[in-house]
Amino acid sequence: MPYRDQDEARHLRVCGDLGQVVPMEWDLNNDVQIEECLRHSDTVYNLVGRDYVTKNFDFSDVHVAGARRIARIASQAGVSRLIHVSHLNADHDSKSAFYRSKAQGEDAVKEAFADATIVKPGWMYGHEDRLLNTLAVSPSVFRVNHGQTKIAPVHVLDVATALNTMYTAGSTLGETYSLPGPRTYTFEQLLHMTEALTLKKLRGPNFPKPVLAALARVWDYAWWPTLSPDEVTRRYIDDLPVAPGTKGFADLGIDPDVLEDIAIVYLRRYRGSAYQDLPIQQGGIRLRRSLHQTME
Repeated sequence: MPYRDQDEARHLRVCGDLGQVVPMEWDLNNDVQIEECLRHSDTVYNLVGRDYVTKNFDFSDVHVAGARRIARIASQAGVSRLIHVSHLNADHDSKSAFYRSKAQGEDAVKEAFADATIVKPGWMYGHEDRLLNTLAVSPSVFRVNHGQTKIAPVHVLDVATALNTMYTAGSTLGETYSLPGPRTYTFEQLLHMTEALTLKKLRGPNFPKPVLAALARVWDYAWWPTLSPDEVTRRYIDDLPVAPGTKGFADLGIDPDVLEDIAIVYLRRYRGSAYQDLPIQQGGIRLRRSLHQTME
């Protein structure tokens, strides 16, 4: 299990018995360290990614050059399976540099490791996500494009199950899998759902794109990049349809969770103490109305 920051990796030690989880320090630009991490592996998952540009790594460094290096060294080390996690919206012609680099990274991996499996999940939600947690805490960040941008969120545990299935399924060798969630929502509908489940009003203005982009540049320069300039661009891009020729959850025998059926698990903690254990039916009028609008 490669790591850059030891403190961020130590909690994974308890995921196995003594000696089963082996943390190894590594650097994306260090071939020797990468080879040390991969040489005893039969299957390698590449989940390395970056949501924003830093002084050390830009999108191309991580998603293209880094992915190519990992795939090349994995091939040279005799690794039998490489599973590369990309993005549902990877597109060579995208307005987003993030999405363009993801598409270029898929090409680079295929060139270096012909039998690599490419996985393209949508926006994932779960306990530490940047979707439901941000909606509940900082809803104003999502008030762009008048909430009309459409996404197909997918449960992170469904994606994890898919990755686990690929570990032993020889039929996934060399295939590409698109893994969006089963339903599509606008950000406005997601805000209404979050309001209904947290029993809180989530108000805020709709930010014009130039204003939000300027704020993102300030955050990026002066403080931790809560919202990067490229992510502002992504907030105006609908999720792409499943690419022709790719496989999906059905090919892996997985029935993915529907967001509104599972969201209470991750949103209940944002309720006030007086409403913590209130059944979702008690606040479900707005939720049902929002979901009826979604289905329409």
